[in-house]
Amino acid sequence: MASRHPTITQPFAERAKTATHPLTRYLFRLMDLKASNLCLSADVTTARDLLSLADKVGPSIVVLKTHYDLISGWDYNPQTGTGAKLAALARKHGFLIFEDRKFVDIGKTVQMQYTAGTARIIDWAHITNANIDAGKDMVRAMAEAAAKWKERIPYEVKTSVTVGTPVSDQFDDEDVDPAADRVQGDSTQQQRLDVTSAPQRLEPREQDSRDVDGRKGSIVSITTVTQSFEPADSPRLSKTHDQGDDTVFPGIEEPPMDRGLLLLAQMSSKGCLMTPDYTRACVEAAREHPNFVMGFVAQESLNSAPEDNFIHMTPGCKLPPPGEDENGEVPGDGLGQQYNTPAKLVGLCGTDIVIVGRGIIQAGDPPSEAERYRRRAWKAYLARLG
Repeated sequence: MASRHPTITQPFAERAKTATHPLTRYLFRLMDLKASNLCLSADVTTARDLLSLADKVGPSIVVLKTHYDLISGWDYNPQTGTGAKLAALARKHGFLIFEDRKFVDIGKTVQMQYTAGTARIIDWAHITNANIDAGKDMVRAMAEAAAKWKERIPYEVKTSVTVGTPVSDQFDDEDVDPAADRVQGDSTQQQRLDVTSAPQRLEPREQDSRDVDGRKGSIVSITTVTQSFEPADSPRLSKTHDQGDDTVFPGIEEPPMDRGLLLLAQMSSKGCLMTPDYTRACVEAAREHPNFVMGFVAQESLNSAPEDNFIHMTPGCKLPPPGEDENGEVPGDGLGQQYNTPAKLVGLCGTDIVIVGRGIIQAGDPPSEAERYRRRAWKAYLARLG
C-alpha cells in the first residue's frame, strides 16, 4: 500500500497545496522550509527540563510531542504557565506542539477533557491524538468541541485585578479621570487589542493607625481591573509577556488557529492489540472528518484512496550509535518497544515524520544528536522521492 500511493513520492511542498486541513498544509510547508521531518518525544519529568530541551532541540524539529501529565511542576496559568512558554518556544524555533493524550472515552467526557479542566489542552497544543476504541462518534464529539472553541475565541474576555497602595506623587486630591486610564493598543500593528476598563478607583480606608503627631490617618489603595481579548484573526492564544516571546521563526507565518487530531491507528509496541479492522476504522473516521483529523500515528502510510493526503507520524525510531551501520538492527528496550531506523520507516514504510525520544534525550549532546536524526530522516525522505 505504502509504495503505490502517489503521496509517497510527492514532495511535502506539493502535498501542502492539496491538503484539506489548514494545520496539515502549514506543517508540510514548515517541513519543507526547515528540511526536517523529525518529532521529538520530550518524555522528561520536570517543567524546567521540558522547556530547556525544547529550546535546545527546537531548531532541528518540526513537532514537539509532550505528555503533560508526566511533568512535575507544570504551571497551568494560561498566560504565563508551562503551556504558554512552550507556545513561545514553538513560535521562536518553528515547531508545532503535539500533546500525546490518547483520548478514549464517551464523547461528552473527551470534549471536557480536551477543552476544560486544569490543563486546557486545546489552548496550547496544536495537535492531540485519540484511540477510537470507544467508537468513531468520539472523533465527531472532539471535532465539534474544537469548532465551538474556535468560535468562542473572539468573545472570551480575560480579567485580572490588582490592588496596591500608591505613593503620594501617584495621585492628587482630585478624582481620577476615567478616560485617562483607558488604554487601547494598535490592533493592526500588534494583532491584539488590550482594553483596560473599570479605571483606577481610589478607595480610602480608615484604620486604627496614627502618625507621629498622634493624628489619626487613613490608607488609600488603588484597585485596577484589566480586561483583554484577542481578535478573531489572531492565532496567538497561549502567550507570556516576557521579552522575546513575540519572536517568530523566519520564513513562515504563525500557525493557523485550527486544532488537529491524529488517530492512533498502529503502535510500535510488541504484542499490540490494534487489529487490521481497528486500523481500517481509523481511516474511515479520518475521511469522515477531514477538517479536524490531520492523519495518523502509524507504522506505515495508510493513504490508499486517490484523495487521501493524511500525514503520518511514527514512533519507535532509533539509530545505531555513531560509527555503526545506520541501517543495522536496533534492539528493543526490553519493555515491549521495538525500534526501526529512519531509512526503513520513511523510505520503506512511507511515514512522513519520525518520532524520536530516548535516542535524543539520553544522548550526551541532545542538540547534536537531534541534528543527526534530522539529517538521516530527511535523507530517507529525499531518497523516497527518487
